[in-house]
Amino acid sequence: MPLPRGRPRQVLRRGRVTNVLRVREPGLLTTVQDLGRPNAVSAGVPGGGAMDRFAHSAANLLVGNDAGAATLECTLTGPHLIAERPCLVAITGADLAPRVNGRPGQTWTGIRLGEGDALSFGARRVGARAYIAVAGGIAGDRWLGSLSTNLMAARGGMRGRALNAGDLIRTAADPAMPMVAGGRLHAHMRPGYQDHTLRAIAGPHLERLGAKGRHLLFHSVFTVGREADRMGYRLEGPSLAASGDELLSFGLAAGAVQVPPGGGPILLMADHQTAGGYPVVATVVSAALPIAAQLAPGDELRFAEISVEDAVRLRRALQAALESLRAGSPAPS
Repeated sequence: MPLPRGRPRQVLRRGRVTNVLRVREPGLLTTVQDLGRPNAVSAGVPGGGAMDRFAHSAANLLVGNDAGAATLECTLTGPHLIAERPCLVAITGADLAPRVNGRPGQTWTGIRLGEGDALSFGARRVGARAYIAVAGGIAGDRWLGSLSTNLMAARGGMRGRALNAGDLIRTAADPAMPMVAGGRLHAHMRPGYQDHTLRAIAGPHLERLGAKGRHLLFHSVFTVGREADRMGYRLEGPSLAASGDELLSFGLAAGAVQVPPGGGPILLMADHQTAGGYPVVATVVSAALPIAAQLAPGDELRFAEISVEDAVRLRRALQAALESLRAGSPAPS
């Protein structure tokens, strides 16, 4: 019986590795990502993984992969890729104007490429991060149980770095099923990327803001600042004053909204540090993290406070969308 994937020290089955795509141009920042290395967080290693996990998982399911297989995460601009052999791909997440042999390509659907076909991208239209899945999953260097690229540690993925021109993308295994194009996730089942309202639950230190600070947090417009990367976003807007004694460091999660002494909140993202001592006044719910992942410097956002029950309901709606792809029967539009 094959062992489950993704655990440190485990023995993995060797899949059939095949060159499938050649990188002509890498785009601004294109890296190999999967669902990260949560087992390493207790050792102080960031969990990492795809910023928009819904788009990452949907792309995989559209080409018949396990939801956790590795994909390419393309930030702000996409790569120019040449198919080395026939393959089935899917592009999800941000709309970076994909093109197949110069003609507009569809997103959130399976696309078959023939040998020599070119997949390229144009100007950013909606969102900041697109995901490219290939049937069979993308191969890469595994570190601490994950293929995700950790740029700070220079480990995982494509030798711990972003793609370069001339790189060859390999598949980790043969496709799990016949390569049939046309599978699709309809628009009403996807996150609403154009609505930058980030739903959040109260954080453990929300009371430190007082009534005025709480009103500012949930009724103001913030802007993603220039200091924004896979670790987190510094937000510009009204200053938040958190009272109280200094805190001992505690564990952190993606989506946590910290308030450092300067009063400018920080939204933690996939590569966030595992512990910190700034007050956490809110946590963006998991169903809203795909929207947060699609923000870029200069984008405006709002926080909207919701209950834990509503957060669970929203999460289940996204899970149902992914389950429809696993079943091969997405709901009609």
